[in-house]
Amino acid sequence: MRRLAAAALALAAGVAQAGSPPRGCDRSHDLTATQQDRLLRFTALVREALAGSGAEAALISRSGTDLSRFGLRYSHAAIAVAAGFDDAPGMPWAVRQLYYACAEGAPRLFDQGLAGFVSGSDDADIGFVSVLLLPPEAAAPLAAAARDKALALALLNARYSANAYPFATTFQNCNQWVAELLAAATAGPRTREDAQAWLRREGYAPVPVHASPWLMLAGRFVPWLHFADHPDEQLNAGEVQTSLPDSLEAFARARWPAARRLEFCHGPAGLLSRDDGQPLADGCRPRPGDRLTPLSS
Repeated sequence: MRRLAAAALALAAGVAQAGSPPRGCDRSHDLTATQQDRLLRFTALVREALAGSGAEAALISRSGTDLSRFGLRYSHAAIAVAAGFDDAPGMPWAVRQLYYACAEGAPRLFDQGLAGFVSGSDDADIGFVSVLLLPPEAAAPLAAAARDKALALALLNARYSANAYPFATTFQNCNQWVAELLAAATAGPRTREDAQAWLRREGYAPVPVHASPWLMLAGRFVPWLHFADHPDEQLNAGEVQTSLPDSLEAFARARWPAARRLEFCHGPAGLLSRDDGQPLADGCRPRPGDRLTPLSS
């Protein structure tokens, strides 16, 4: 029972912390010079791929806390925009995202450069980034919507929950904000209710996370975890449906088949990238067809 409760808390903490600026909710973690150099080189690899794509915007996701026990690699999604944002001039391919401000106990929008976004993982030695390059007919309005601060704030909910139900407006998590902004960019809704209605009509259906009932106990101790917005029948079946990067990518790829997925990782073997293939191997181990950039010792 203790093991299940610990797993539940890991899921709650992982999804919440993944939505915050690097080390925002977590304990401080000093990087070595070698780790800093690796992360900067990894960021450059991702930035070069984005710059070479010609896209105006992309969905971008990163690994955070280790959630492999739940079959999850990515926990935090955001929107990367080629031209950056007015609040961050001179920062091409900046990232706009929702995060949970732990000290304030409230969600906030946060603009960040790629280096900061990439560095948000708990593991400085192995990290993954997924980029979904949308076709121009989707990327252009998404870039405009992301840069529309009034719209971005209008879709920001005042109450945060790491496991927010995707079709209720009581709470919101970082990935749900991305889903609703994608809806606004595509179909024009400017309220959470209308965005969610459009997502449901268009077949957005996040795959439920199968978790023990002990997960619900964590809600008594973790301020960013709530269950009041979830259907009882799902909770009774041990299923928690919430927006996660995999569901966002699946929805976008179904709607825009021309979307192109890039995946990157850094690990002991070096820097890896793969273009529109199967997911990279766990542990960032190279396989045939991967682009490998070895790192000197």
